[in-house]
Amino acid sequence: MMSSSVTNWKYIYFVGIGGIGMSALARWFKANGFEVAGYDKTMTPLVGKLIEEGIPVTLEDDISTIPADFKADSQQTLVVYTPAVPVQHKQMHYFRDENFMILKRSQVLGILTQNLRTIGVAGTHGKTTTSSLVAHILRHAHVNSTAFLGGITQNYGTNLLLNEPTDKLEEVFCVVEADEFDRSFLTLFPEIAIVTSTDADHLDIYGKHEAVLESFRDYVGQIDGNGALFLRDGLEIADSCKAKVFTYSLNSGLYHSENIRIENARFVFDLVYPGGVIGGIAMKIPGYHNIENSIAASAVALYIGVQPTKIREALESYGGVKRRFEYQLEEKGNVYIDDYAHHPTEIEAFLSSVKGLYPGRHVTAIFQPHLFTRTRDFADGFAESLSLADRLLVLDIYPARELPIGGVDSQMILDKVTVADKQLVAKEQVLQLLKELNTDIVVTIGAGDIDTLVGPIRDLLQKTVANN
Repeated sequence: MMSSSVTNWKYIYFVGIGGIGMSALARWFKANGFEVAGYDKTMTPLVGKLIEEGIPVTLEDDISTIPADFKADSQQTLVVYTPAVPVQHKQMHYFRDENFMILKRSQVLGILTQNLRTIGVAGTHGKTTTSSLVAHILRHAHVNSTAFLGGITQNYGTNLLLNEPTDKLEEVFCVVEADEFDRSFLTLFPEIAIVTSTDADHLDIYGKHEAVLESFRDYVGQIDGNGALFLRDGLEIADSCKAKVFTYSLNSGLYHSENIRIENARFVFDLVYPGGVIGGIAMKIPGYHNIENSIAASAVALYIGVQPTKIREALESYGGVKRRFEYQLEEKGNVYIDDYAHHPTEIEAFLSSVKGLYPGRHVTAIFQPHLFTRTRDFADGFAESLSLADRLLVLDIYPARELPIGGVDSQMILDKVTVADKQLVAKEQVLQLLKELNTDIVVTIGAGDIDTLVGPIRDLLQKTVANN
């Protein structure tokens, strides 16, 4: 466990500041009186917001663009970086050569959370929604808390919630999304933890599923011995966990749901917990997977003493996270939903929920695969889950940090999909094709730059509705 204090530094420089997790950390430091600046490769709405808030951000990877005060004394500047930064990055070379303290975001988060009552939410999927649900319940119940989230919440319009100032930081709850990518979550030693899923993923890092499971076992082994683990029922990773273990899931475990139904286009359920039942919770966000995420968040809230009535109110007012089952259009029977799903299990949960909400309707899915390695490793799973759509348009693979792999492309998925109405489409051709197609429900799926199409698709479909 790293023992240090953020008060050792005056200046904090972020390489990759525009990332969802990095930007939250940057904001936290800025709000707590530190000088903050950073680099990112592209101007995005998130980067623009940071600049608006007074944080200088350069888009040029050059040493000269680092503010002079940040270079003046290597002992006073902490450099925070994301593993997505390429190895040949000039600024990173400079900081290494000049012996600056350089830490990954996860390591800095580990330092920050050592003095707080940390609630770590981990899982190969579901962690962003679940952690934001926990944060929303605590905020609604007036529990002094802070939260570092992996997505922009609809309720607060941010990925960072700040706690009320207090002399007793040790009493403040800190909700953290614990990321398994490159084993980042092993820098965290939470008092309370949730593990939502342990599916095979990030095999470019781990190599095989067993290594993923071993990493999760290590993580739960770091939970405070007097704390608690809320584990999705059926996961077998708690062998070395010293904390109390509580199970949950949609249909089984100590915490589970009953009487799931759809009323007025809302998923409604009863939450069963060891002390009773919270009946008739009408979720604002749809999806069976989101009921399960809500059960996990509620279990933690009940454990720390939040009243059932407050939990019900919070769940019914929770608006979700941007790009997680996010409605872009719902008008005159026309529906457009955008989702960040990029793993077969997530896609299956998303499309199953869409079909459950709109039985008998025709679904056009536009999917952008994310990473060559993920496409190679899960082509069969992607094909099976995407076959839930009625029409499928597949874009080229978004490479992110990867170089192409011979023989790995979007056609691998398309060949295995059982939907008859399917085709490969270049990203720049999507809008024209949608103009020509007769669509009912449209969904966009993926974690790459497919989000740049969301606004234009919404505008196009909106015009179509207006003209009909």
